[in-house]
Amino acid sequence: MIPQDANIKETEALIASDKVEGTAVYGADGKHIGSIERLILDKRNGHVSYAVLSFGGFLGIGNDHYPLPWGKLNYDESLNGYRIDVTKEQVEAAPHYESEAEYEWDRRNGKVIHDYYGVPPYWM
Repeated sequence: MIPQDANIKETEALIASDKVEGTAVYGADGKHIGSIERLILDKRNGHVSYAVLSFGGFLGIGNDHYPLPWGKLNYDESLNGYRIDVTKEQVEAAPHYESEAEYEWDRRNGKVIHDYYGVPPYWM
């Protein structure tokens, strides 16, 4: 059996996760905030639940991680990145975890994240 190539082309509506990782994120004011480090998926339904935004630190070392509800991000073709409706200062005050820390991806912490951003939890 010939192995299939896992590379896929980006379409107008679909994109591979490895192409999302590293994509820039801009605030409501159009200023660059950081970039998406990873996506967090719901195991049962396959939907993207969070994009983990990374910034801070120096040359990628010591970056903090900021989980954003996926619904807060809108792709902006003119920026070639995602735009959110909050500023960098608001993200900096959001729930986050340090680069080397373990994070409890449970519904209690999820509710805190969703409440902070003013969106209903993805599981509701």
